Amino acid sequence: MKSLFGEQLAKQGFFDLSGDPRFVQSQARYGFVSGRSTHADRLATIRDTHQRFGVTIDTHTADGLKVAREHLSPATPMIVLETALPIKFAATIEEALGHLPERPAKFEGIEDLPKRVRVIPANVAVVKDYIQQHC
Repeated sequence: MKSLFGEQLAKQGFFDLSGDPRFVQSQARYGFVSGRSTHADRLATIRDTHQRFGVTIDTHTADGLKVAREHLSPATPMIVLETALPIKFAATIEEALGHLPERPAKFEGIEDLPKRVRVIPANVAVVKDYIQQHC
C-alpha cells in the first residue's frame, strides 16, 4: 500500500496492478476489473444520473458508476452501491448541479456541535490501546 499509494500514485498519478500475479488471479477467479474516473468524469456522471433519474449521487458513487458503465454486459448483472451521502461532498455536487445537495435532517447544525480531537502517535499498539480504553 505504501508503495502503491505513497510512492507510485504520488509520483506518477496512477499505479498499475496488471503485472501482479495476485491481480491476474483475482481477475480470472472473480471477474475483478478496474477503471479510472477523472474529476470531469465524476461531474458528468453526477449530472447525468440526476437528469436521467432525479437522484443525486456522491462523488465516490459517481466514480464507481462511471467505471461500471464501461464494463456493462447483458450477460453480467451490475450493481453499484452508494458509498457516501452527497452532502459530504457539497462543493462538488454544487459544481456538477448548480445547487447544494439536500441535507438530511439529522445533519442540520452538525458544524456547530463540539469537536473532540486527540492527537496520538502513528503506532498500532497506541491506536489499539486508545480504542480499547475509549470505545
